[in-house]
Amino acid sequence: GAAVYVHYDGAYRIDRHHPPSGWKALARLKDSVQFAVSPDGRKVAYVSGSALRVRADGKVRTVARGVPGDVPCLTPAWSPDSRRVAYVDGSRVRVVGADGRGDRVVGRTGGPCHLTWSPDGRYLAGYAGTTRGVHRLDLTTGKSVKVKGVGLANHVQSLSPGGRYVVVHALRPDDPGGDGSWPVWFTPTVVDTVTGRRVPIPVRGARVIGAFYLADGRLVARLHGRTANRWAVLDAKGRVSQWLTEPASARRRSLLQVL
Repeated sequence: GAAVYVHYDGAYRIDRHHPPSGWKALARLKDSVQFAVSPDGRKVAYVSGSALRVRADGKVRTVARGVPGDVPCLTPAWSPDSRRVAYVDGSRVRVVGADGRGDRVVGRTGGPCHLTWSPDGRYLAGYAGTTRGVHRLDLTTGKSVKVKGVGLANHVQSLSPGGRYVVVHALRPDDPGGDGSWPVWFTPTVVDTVTGRRVPIPVRGARVIGAFYLADGRLVARLHGRTANRWAVLDAKGRVSQWLTEPASARRRSLLQVL
């Protein structure tokens, strides 16, 4: 049930909740809407002005400069080992170490918004700034392809191990595109990136408001609750293997990372 959440109260407050120890503050960002939390739940990468910074253990390090700022959808993304950060430089995607070393271009993509990194480390996926589709970048080949089965989308939340399945917020033609900021919650759609087929999330009795793939391939579906949200943990066959309840104080917060 450990996770990282964010909420806005004049600044973006990013906090980790770990049962049974409770809440721990990770960052309070007054001048950034572009942020991401590492999979280990210990580091925050964010864009401030035109600099990419990493906050860890109460210290802040600038790891890259000349980064597009004040563009809410151009969020950085952490590698599965929490050691590297991907960020956007024009149409190019770059990766830099959390220590500021090894900055390099890994490819170009038509989907630079809300980048997410697959748990096996091979793929990055994001949506187009126009909301017209989702693109998946292969970090081994440097090639980017448009994902089948997604016409319009304004959020990419997670990739499965191997990058075959992607969790997106799919839009209808008359839906607003939004401002590109991280959603508090949304109705997720799981799409097979190879066939374009939409894969149902087989949970009934509550509204699904988010979904994250775990490194072992299980899917965590976040369910809306009247007093507290819950998680349904689904195995590879779509069966619920575990139920977990979020703290009531997280009910109206955005879920950034499942730990």
